[in-house]
Amino acid sequence: MGLKSHRWDPTTWRLKDFVNLDEIGPRMWTSFKENWYMGFTSFGGPPVHFKIFHDKYVSKLSWIDETVYQELFSICQAFSGPGSTKMHYCINLLRLGFPPAVLSFFLWSLPGALGMFGLAIGISNVGETLPRAVYALLSGLNAATVGIIALAAVQLAQKAITDKLTRLLVYLGAAAGLLYNALWYFPVLMLAAGVVAVVWDFRWLHGPVLWVVSKVKKGKVRDEEREVELREQRVPGGSGAEREVVREEDGKGTRERVSTGGDNADGQSQQQLRREEEEAEERVVPRSHQISVMSWKSGLALIVAFLASFVAVMLTRGLIPANPLLYRLFSNLYLAGTIIFGGGPVVIPLLREYIVAENWVSPRDFLIGLALIQGFPGPNFNFAVYLGTLTAINGGYSGVLGGFLGFLAIFLPGLWTVHGTMGLWSAIRGWRWVKSSLRGVNAAAVGLIYTAVYRLWQIGWIDEGFSQGKSLADDPWWVVVTAGSYVGGAWFGVEPPVACIFGAVLGLVRYGVVEAQGY
Repeated sequence: MGLKSHRWDPTTWRLKDFVNLDEIGPRMWTSFKENWYMGFTSFGGPPVHFKIFHDKYVSKLSWIDETVYQELFSICQAFSGPGSTKMHYCINLLRLGFPPAVLSFFLWSLPGALGMFGLAIGISNVGETLPRAVYALLSGLNAATVGIIALAAVQLAQKAITDKLTRLLVYLGAAAGLLYNALWYFPVLMLAAGVVAVVWDFRWLHGPVLWVVSKVKKGKVRDEEREVELREQRVPGGSGAEREVVREEDGKGTRERVSTGGDNADGQSQQQLRREEEEAEERVVPRSHQISVMSWKSGLALIVAFLASFVAVMLTRGLIPANPLLYRLFSNLYLAGTIIFGGGPVVIPLLREYIVAENWVSPRDFLIGLALIQGFPGPNFNFAVYLGTLTAINGGYSGVLGGFLGFLAIFLPGLWTVHGTMGLWSAIRGWRWVKSSLRGVNAAAVGLIYTAVYRLWQIGWIDEGFSQGKSLADDPWWVVVTAGSYVGGAWFGVEPPVACIFGAVLGLVRYGVVEAQGY
């Protein structure tokens, strides 16, 4: 398989193709060529990142197909760590192998990390208050970012929704995420969605439901009518369908077939789609067609090794109360990187508990970083670099060391576990129940993106009087900025970096017109 085609063929892929030392150079160059700019241009957070990856790696380069993309999306969302960063890493791992994937990770994450480090150095040297123009600029960035994330959520939902069940799971995932928030809550929601999809696809409840329905019906149903009713329950869109005999001529004679639900184009396409899905679910993917980064035993060994490291870090943290500040910083962020499910939108409130609650960083500095991370490219997990740098400086240590520990601790758990998971995935991805559960997990994960839109909307407006954050809905100006960002991306193809600049400028315009003029 040559590099020039940029097309990943799962039927010919072998791990030995990626460890040939003669090919490491070209593959490293391919990784650099295709990824060098993404760390500078990928604004908008994880929801937008997923769309960028789809456009680039599926539509443009054809490194993976739509099915593999959806599988990777579900895996990266279902397990802890930075969702979009893991997705980017896994795509490059599948296409180019381990060393180029590591290079792609640094190209993806370092620009934003260095930017957040520089921001932390600057914030550590300012006074207790900032000019109001700065607050207006930050609020404009937040408002534009909300519009970008909302658009990405809609576009991802359009891909995740394939039937009425996934439509319902997207809605319920979003609704449940809005109503409650806890560390254990998001993984439980996604697990429940996966179970529901398995129960639905395997039709475990269809028999009991039909039995109950038949009992409450009045009168006696003829055997032929009951058979037709049961068929309608099995065929999507079959409710209320009529049974008719259609005669067809194929040149060899006349044959009859039974048509349920009418022969309109809609019904045929839905039935055909369902048949194809069921046939695909029944097939076990041949081993030669499976994604195989490593053996399942190696993948399991990696996960066990990570769990051992996690236990060691947590035991040291708990049994030795006089640990240095930098070790406590590392252990807190290592714990956060391990238990964060849901990616970037979830990391913000958790880091507040683990950093601000420890009195290592002030609430004001935290919110300033929160506003600016929305306008920075790359992963939101780079926020840990900002917090680590400030924690080290406030404690009398080197800011460089604090930023490095923050970067390492927040990213390492997710990348470590997802690499091991890819080994296990090659062995189980063809199982029918796995495919069904991923369908549900994917739908619920997309629904949770709408939760991120709401959370940021509620704290997006910051100023001197409310540095803890206030709802963007309290001022129509910010509503207009958010709507403009959404409409610009949806209707006119405005890129996220341009939308962020647009929001910042409008924030300054509001300051100039409303604040400076005293209106």
